[in-house]
Amino acid sequence: MNYKAHFTCAEGCGEHYELDEVVYTCKKCGGLLEVTHDMAPLKKTSAKKWKELFDERMRTTVYPYGSGVWGKKEWVLPNIDNENVVSMFEGHSNLFWAKRLEKDLGLKELWIKQCGTSHTGSFKDLGMTVLVSQVNEMIKKGVPLSAVACASTGDTSAALAAYCAFADIPAIVFLPRNKISTAQLVQPIANNAIVLALDTDFDGCMKIVQEVTKDNRIYLANSMNSLRIEGQKTVGIEIIQQLDWVVPDTIIIPGGNLGNVSALGKGLLMMEELGLINKRPRIVVAQAHNANPLYRAYKNGFKDFEPVAAQTTLASAIQIGNPVSYRKAVKMLKEFNGVVEEATEEAIAEASARADRTGLFSCPHTGVAMAALFKLVEQKVIGKDERVVVISTAHGLKFTEFKVGYHESKLPGIASRLANPPVELPADANAVRTVIDREIARRK
Repeated sequence: MNYKAHFTCAEGCGEHYELDEVVYTCKKCGGLLEVTHDMAPLKKTSAKKWKELFDERMRTTVYPYGSGVWGKKEWVLPNIDNENVVSMFEGHSNLFWAKRLEKDLGLKELWIKQCGTSHTGSFKDLGMTVLVSQVNEMIKKGVPLSAVACASTGDTSAALAAYCAFADIPAIVFLPRNKISTAQLVQPIANNAIVLALDTDFDGCMKIVQEVTKDNRIYLANSMNSLRIEGQKTVGIEIIQQLDWVVPDTIIIPGGNLGNVSALGKGLLMMEELGLINKRPRIVVAQAHNANPLYRAYKNGFKDFEPVAAQTTLASAIQIGNPVSYRKAVKMLKEFNGVVEEATEEAIAEASARADRTGLFSCPHTGVAMAALFKLVEQKVIGKDERVVVISTAHGLKFTEFKVGYHESKLPGIASRLANPPVELPADANAVRTVIDREIARRK
């Protein structure tokens, strides 16, 4: 089949561009772009055949189809040469049955999509494999690109650095100084990226990287570049594939720059158009109270949007006050009966700790989504008869300072009611037995 895709203006002005053109916004109206697929050839294959093909490729070693992203290549970047694909077999992350938490909440089913088990520890890998693959193909075809750059609160920079290192393409990352975890900072350093720590926040870094990439010599890798959306949209497809092609009732996702929200919806709409699903889940976006511009807009019916000066939050990767993909996210929320909820810093910490007690190891951003889940179940917005999926965006090991700070009761303003510090006592068997008996009784 001759499958094709290209950039089109997301604002609907009719402009379109080839995927190998260095362009991020519409030259006519300034709107963001999106990758649009020629659906007619795709529709010539039945839904049954698509399901069989995707299942057949799952976890194979045939490059690049063993990837959770490239196993759906026809729906992602159909035109790219397989030789130019830059993949580390990302995707296929675990859909964790949260059995204990499900029971505590009284839900029919609760699943956690653990995107943090990907190569660099976050869902950003899903989009970066697509963007870096396209850049790799452009360079191989003679487009004069010298590097790829991004502004980041941590996870994006880690993914860009790793995939560029794998492809032998220079990477430049702009980070807000002293505002990301050590684990996030060390990843691009280890992968030999050019790391620039700026005295500003994410929004300030974003302004600088947009300025630096204006001459088209350095390629922009932030989520305003819709190539990343094509990879990230596979998370929704993969969730439904893992649920034996049954659509859940509600999917909850943390929201910062909001590219992941629009990506999730885009993948689901594609499934619907090609006949793989016949109903839509509700999408819930969870934001930290300290960085909640989408939540504020939702509360006024999306009539007005005002960027905010994002305050410090434990969920540092979504500490964004002026999300680039706001309009795309609102569009998807309207398509999916969307809900937006917020979580305070204490709720984030407590929700993460509560989830960890049932076998998870949640990053603070997943804590935001969990806090929203708990609140919406309590408010009966999410019914007890629902099948719910929470998207966990990063691995908890990237945020050990957050974990240690909580259990040592050192997080400012957080009561740490579920703290579980080690018990220090002398090397005496009787003293040890006494503590063991006490702690077992306390946990019953």
